[in-house]
Amino acid sequence: MDLLAFLIDGLLLGFVYGVAAMGLTLIWGVMNVINLAHGPIISLGAFMVYLLFINLGMNPYLALPFAAVGGRLLGIVIYWVAIHRVIDAPHLSSLLATFSVNMILVGLGTAVFSTTPRNVDYTLPTLSIGPFTIPAARFIAALASVLVAGGLYLFLNRTTPGKHVRAVANNRAAAELMGIHSSRILALSFGLGSMLAAIAGGLIATIFPFTILSGGIYELKSFVISVLGGLGNPLGALAGGLVLGMLEGIIPAFMPISWVPVLEFLLFVIILLFRPTGLFGAKK
Repeated sequence: MDLLAFLIDGLLLGFVYGVAAMGLTLIWGVMNVINLAHGPIISLGAFMVYLLFINLGMNPYLALPFAAVGGRLLGIVIYWVAIHRVIDAPHLSSLLATFSVNMILVGLGTAVFSTTPRNVDYTLPTLSIGPFTIPAARFIAALASVLVAGGLYLFLNRTTPGKHVRAVANNRAAAELMGIHSSRILALSFGLGSMLAAIAGGLIATIFPFTILSGGIYELKSFVISVLGGLGNPLGALAGGLVLGMLEGIIPAFMPISWVPVLEFLLFVIILLFRPTGLFGAKK
């Protein structure tokens, strides 16, 4: 029963990890850009929710849409300022561009917020499901993550801009010949990826303490999940997040928690060696 309780706890957290990874893998799938600024955007999403909660007394879950809008606008600005001119350059150029943005955001965030841990002190009751007691914050975060993933799926498959995103991801030149403005779609895609990162950060803020540097940890987890679920496959990233969350829930039941990152990155290497397309393949 204890093992099952650990498993449920990890799976709930895995949904949030999956949303963070969906942003990273969406940008890669559409643009072939590895976004090294993903971590600071996650942290800034957490700070957006925190500041609205502290300064305005806003319910942190009602603050999530504001974090989403802020993350999307930030992503669009980053694209036009740093990514647009190197989108067709060798991968090293875009890698250095996003790394530079990463350092700028971390530096500004450290100057403004310092590295003192913050937390959203919003108390919720626990939920009892049979013999299990589940923290309500994790359950709500998992439910919100499912809604976000469902919204992304509907956007990509049921709306015209979403279909344009898929068309550009499949063949940018052919999409342009069909009259699709690829630069705008790429900016939209980077904005969507950043929005997902900010939402994940806001959800993380309701569960764990955080600093401006905390996003780096979740960025690394997002890389593992993206490879696990298949690069370029957002819904595969959600499934990969569940797998990683399950591992994080079960591993502490058998060995010290310090082994968790070791085994996570061991899994990362194994997937790269034996199934580089991921467990669920990459879809465009």
